This record gives sequence, structure tokens and C-alpha cells, in this order.
Amino acid sequence: MTFEAEPNAPEHKKLNPIVKLLLELGPLGVFFLANARGEALAKDYPFVAGFGEPIFFATAVFIVATLVALVVSFALTRKLPIMPLVTGIVVVIFGGLTLWLKDETFIKMKPTIVNALFGGVLLGGLAFGKSLLGYVFDSVFRLTDEGWNKLTFRWGIFFFVLAILNEVVWRTVSTDAWVNFKVFGIMPLTFLFTMTQLPLIMRTSLPEEKAKP
Repeated sequence: MTFEAEPNAPEHKKLNPIVKLLLELGPLGVFFLANARGEALAKDYPFVAGFGEPIFFATAVFIVATLVALVVSFALTRKLPIMPLVTGIVVVIFGGLTLWLKDETFIKMKPTIVNALFGGVLLGGLAFGKSLLGYVFDSVFRLTDEGWNKLTFRWGIFFFVLAILNEVVWRTVSTDAWVNFKVFGIMPLTFLFTMTQLPLIMRTSLPEEKAKP
């Protein structure tokens, strides 16, 4: 299962890895900074104070930063990656509800919804005999069917673990502690999990000549 592009499909430019990383993590960094500096900014800028608690100002900034990242990504590649697009939609919906209802519960539930959605799609696809991870990760790897199935199952379970972990954290700690967990907890955990999957990827990778159409 190599997830090759269709013969007549238009070619898309590949993003520089550093640019891709900045576009994916940039909004999260902006969210953290806006929440951390919200109180100080509110003293000098009345419009910031109008949002109320720093988390609401951070949420508004997060929505804008997410949309900007999607627009820049599309401008550079002429396509929108699946994961950032779905994440962006959930950010706009739950972030909008947070600002409209002045209830931070919605933005705190966003990681739960996104991770549960990805986990459900991946495991649901496997239940119907489809390994969808190649599409989610933009066909970065060329693996055997066994490799895709095992990797998809592991990522599906990991997404659900993140969803459960987020639910436990936001319900038991302060808002600032949850923001720190979102930035300095989820990302390192995801990186570490990715590293642990490298042996499987290396073991089940297709030779270069077999990976070609």
C-alpha cells in the first residue's frame, strides 16, 4: 500500500521541513505567549482587557494564527494538509464558542475532540480494511501493508491516549497549567512516540525501486 498520486493529479510543492514545523507549531506558540502575557498586555491595551481573562485573548489570537498558518500553507503548496485543516476547523468552532459564551471549557476540549477524531478515523478505517495513515501523513513513507496496518493501529491508540490525558489534565489543574501541558506536554509526548515508531518504519519500509509507481 504505497498511496501513490493519481497519474493526472496536479503536482504540489513540498514545504521546507522547517517552514512546515513553524506553520504547524507557530499557532500553538502564539497561544502560549498570548496567555502568558495577556495580563500584562491588558494593562497597556484596553482592547486586550476587553476579552476578559487571558485565556480568552489567547483563544482569539490562536484562531487568527491558525487561519494565517493555513492560508500561508496553501499559498506555498496549493493544497491543505488533512491534519492541520481538520485541526483548524475544530479550533475555529470551539474557539469561537469559547469567545461567544465566555466559557474556556470549549477551547480546553479542543485537543480531546481532535485526537479522538483522528483516533476514531484511523481505527475505524482499519476495521474496514483501510489503512488511512498514509493519507494523513502526506505519503511521507512507503511501507508494506503490514507496516501500514501496525503503524495505523499504534497511532490510533496513541491519539485516544492523548484525548484521555487532555480530559484528565484540564479537569484537574488550573488554566495556566493546562496551557503549559498543551504546549510542553502533548508535543514532547508526540515526538517521543514518533521516535519509538522508527524501528517499525525502518523494518517495514519498501525498497526504493518497489516504492515507485
